[in-house]
Amino acid sequence: MFEYILTLLMTLVGRFGAMLAIGLFVLTLAPIGKLGVNRRPERQYRWLLGLLFGFLGIMGTYGGDIVFDSYANLRGVYVITGGLLGGPLVGFLAGLIAGGHRFLIDIGGFSTIPCSLATFLEGIAAGYVSLHLKENNLNWKAAFVVALVGESIHQMMVLTMAKPFEQAVELVKVIALPMIAVNTFGAVLFIQTLYLLFEYRSRRDSSRISQVMDIASQTVSHLRFGLNEQSALETARIIWDRVPVAAVDIAGQDRVLAHLGAGDDHHVQGQPLRTKATLKVMQTGEPVFLRSPKAIGCDHPDCPLQSAVIVPLRKGEQIVGCLKLYGTEDIKLHKVHFELAKGLGALFSTQLELQDIQTKNQLLASAEIRRLQTQINPHFLFNSLNTIGSFTRTNPDKARALLAELAMYMRRNLDAEDGFTRIGSELDQIRSYLKIEQARFGDRVRSEWSLDEGVEDIEIPSLIIQPLVENGVKHGILGRDEGGTIAIRIARDNGLLMVEIADDGVGMSPDTLRQVLLSEGEFADEDHIGVRNCNQRLQQIYGPAHTLSIASQPDRGTRVSFTIPYASAAA
Repeated sequence: MFEYILTLLMTLVGRFGAMLAIGLFVLTLAPIGKLGVNRRPERQYRWLLGLLFGFLGIMGTYGGDIVFDSYANLRGVYVITGGLLGGPLVGFLAGLIAGGHRFLIDIGGFSTIPCSLATFLEGIAAGYVSLHLKENNLNWKAAFVVALVGESIHQMMVLTMAKPFEQAVELVKVIALPMIAVNTFGAVLFIQTLYLLFEYRSRRDSSRISQVMDIASQTVSHLRFGLNEQSALETARIIWDRVPVAAVDIAGQDRVLAHLGAGDDHHVQGQPLRTKATLKVMQTGEPVFLRSPKAIGCDHPDCPLQSAVIVPLRKGEQIVGCLKLYGTEDIKLHKVHFELAKGLGALFSTQLELQDIQTKNQLLASAEIRRLQTQINPHFLFNSLNTIGSFTRTNPDKARALLAELAMYMRRNLDAEDGFTRIGSELDQIRSYLKIEQARFGDRVRSEWSLDEGVEDIEIPSLIIQPLVENGVKHGILGRDEGGTIAIRIARDNGLLMVEIADDGVGMSPDTLRQVLLSEGEFADEDHIGVRNCNQRLQQIYGPAHTLSIASQPDRGTRVSFTIPYASAAA
């Protein structure tokens, strides 16, 4: 009997390997292949997943040999994997389909009912467990426990429900160890393989976004002057250094602005456009991926360019040029180049619309400006660009709007001097900042506004409210997992302008508050000078009676307020 059990075990292992390959192949096909990006599939795909894993479960019925008129099978692997991946609906459907098939093909068989019911229950159990795996439903430990318990219960159900009992005992003696072992470790292997596959895709997508944002951050200082031969050449050189293609070309409306790489002997800067495909994209505004010289349509007989990605560059509704990536016989273009070019084209188009956007180096050029900026630093800019990059393909309009907010935000910070500005101008800057942070953190960042009529026209010291808002967001409400609300209140009362910034964030102790005001200890770096800077300037301009008043309690939030003599503010 031992040799037979061992043979059955090896048979199940071999069949599982073949079916794992089939399952992974199907799961990498579009649109199913997109499911792993966010780990949990969207609702419209769950029915499809239920059918898929139900079909795999049917195939799993024939994974082993027929033993005592029953099937040594691999159904548990697939219904459990489906339930963990897709949740209760997928687990229910997969269990119902695979278990129902087992019932229909062997109606009246002595183990039909317990085997069918066990498969159905395994699918439901896996889906239920998936609901409690918040961050990672592809958890091999969960798969191990569900499969081990599920298959053990499966064998117990055969013993208690199958008749005659003696035959059920003989059946369990043979199939229990192979089925429990292979289904358990098969589910673990399937789940872990999916996890690694989806993790790789997430990292790959993150790498693409980082590549796009790296190029965008390097080109912003050139494209802010518009699309001309100099800015196009610098932009093309940045792409050429970072993207492995045969050639990079940036075209204007009627001439070549820059061309680096293969074909540069006849695609010459300043010369008229030579490719029919470029002219067509200029007319249609639709990006294209061309895979033959004929489709490219270059009029030079010895042009080495064999494939091309061409995306339009827009300024508002007008098409002002094209970004082109070329391939040759030796250097092929792939779909990833098409997606990369479309992302860059969307960002470049936005940069061209906002030619006055300022660069990170300009933000940090002056030490005094850096102090007034407080928390405006490269990390915020990089995170903002990453957030905008994540929307370039899924929601270009939102990406364009966020980039406009970032441009306004940075421009106002660059324009800020140690003088006065309208409250309305500073509040516009705060709104831009909050929109960017809300795009990054969703409903974790909320705001409330209460402004007396007419206060927006009053002048106050520049960058006096904004650092307090940013401090409340960064060190207050974002300290909580659930986020919170930042409240901005400005009112007039008996000749005084009253400003209050309150948050319901993590708060701080009196000792921590003292260190913040004095910039001592861990609060001595550039990232924590905003409160002290505001306090010092208020004292210098209006006197000690108008410095910051701060009330804070741990886990209750912080309220920062100050007053300004209304006549002085108006002056």
